[in-house]
Amino acid sequence: MLMITGGAGFIGANFVKDWLAQYDEPVLNLDKLTYAGNLSSLAALQGDTRHVFVKGDIADRSLVRQLLSRHRPRAVLNFAAESHVDRSIHGPQAFVDTNVTGTFQLLESVRDYWSELSRQEQQAFRFLHVSTDEVFGSLYPTEPAFTEVHPYRPNSPYSASKAASDHLVRAWHHTYGLPVLTTHCSNNYGPYQFPEKLIPLMILNALSGKALPLYGDGQQVRDWLYVKDHCAALRRVLEAGSPGETYNIGGCSERTNLQVATTLCTLLDTLCPRAEGGSYAAQITFVKDRPGHDRRYAIDASRLESELGWKPAETFESGLCKTVNWYLAHQAWVDDVTSGSYRHWVTQHYGEGEPSCPAS
Repeated sequence: MLMITGGAGFIGANFVKDWLAQYDEPVLNLDKLTYAGNLSSLAALQGDTRHVFVKGDIADRSLVRQLLSRHRPRAVLNFAAESHVDRSIHGPQAFVDTNVTGTFQLLESVRDYWSELSRQEQQAFRFLHVSTDEVFGSLYPTEPAFTEVHPYRPNSPYSASKAASDHLVRAWHHTYGLPVLTTHCSNNYGPYQFPEKLIPLMILNALSGKALPLYGDGQQVRDWLYVKDHCAALRRVLEAGSPGETYNIGGCSERTNLQVATTLCTLLDTLCPRAEGGSYAAQITFVKDRPGHDRRYAIDASRLESELGWKPAETFESGLCKTVNWYLAHQAWVDDVTSGSYRHWVTQHYGEGEPSCPAS
């Protein structure tokens, strides 16, 4: 059995569903079900006995220990995190609580469990910590992409909290011998992404006739990774990664935010033309930049390809087409996850009727 934390969130839910589509090995899914964790993303697994869901917090050491003792997983994959940069600027405490303190408590629970395993089980066990390229800070336009040895230079409360969690994971390996793996991914996109992030927000705003807000001049560069490619890379790292090592996962698809928006508009023009005619690109609006906005991220994933044989299957264009089609076909999911607390938060921080600005 695998234990997945944060398995009702965007990447976690995709990983759980892809795993169970390929393997019979069951999954224990622990998720706190905050605003971005949604059981509706896992509705297809209802009645599947291989999927055991528990609502709970990774910081609840008593609960986590009970679950580990009862289900005896061979690996723990930690997806649980607060991840929206804008939210971290408005309320950094939650990011420290979950990403730093939560990771610490989880590591301690797992260490206690691991220490009681047989020597053979200890050697086979893995703790896979899913992190982000944002811990490396911002790149100049001509700088080479982030490698696994790039220095940490986090610039937002979110990235600082993830950097802290990475350091804890590393320390638990070097101090206690816990067999850990850490991955740093670039910007994910795809099905089930909560619509505060750039691509789903652009899709939904476009279809609703709202502004498509871009921070500053829209020239911030990100490397875009289709979520199912990310899940495939994580499976490969879990299978063959070396304990104590870190692996970068990227989509080989650097794009400016403006390029993302215009490509998306062109797709929507074909798949769902505006009733009044013209292009959705007319809705693109430039808004005041957010504080400390990193200019460029780029991932060098060559180590993962050369050592473990993984590379992305999707181009940005093919992945984006799949993503747009998914959102067009799943309006009920969108309506479910964007009700209540999401709308309240957007109104509170951006004002009623104002365009909500996406993380990128």
